[in-house]
Amino acid sequence: MMNIHSSPLLRQALVADATTSAAFGLLMLIGAGPLSGVLGLPEMLLRIAGLALLPYAGFIGWLGIRETISKPIAWAVVLGNALWVADSILLLASGWVAPTSAGYAFVVGQALVVLMYAEFQYVGLRRSQEAVA
Repeated sequence: MMNIHSSPLLRQALVADATTSAAFGLLMLIGAGPLSGVLGLPEMLLRIAGLALLPYAGFIGWLGIRETISKPIAWAVVLGNALWVADSILLLASGWVAPTSAGYAFVVGQALVVLMYAEFQYVGLRRSQEAVA
């Protein structure tokens, strides 16, 4: 497997993504009931998204503190974030949910933050050096 020495930007972007993902994961998992009413998003959707974010946050936080990581795994994180952004927009465009104005702002806002992390991770990945076996 091809490994890289993570650039400082990649490590910082992974740790920042992990921190934000953990915070939002806990918020959505624990506060799904009240948030559902305010955002107009299904409570179960919020709980499942929150629950999914917690192991993700732990994994990318772990990646972010490592000097050497697998290049394909780093690419998977970038692509996973891009997929999250696309799914967020699809959720709003699909008509599957009827969010309030706050719900639209929440979904669009978190999608923009995830897109920012994906971009920083992409640039950081490009700046990373191949590890010698």
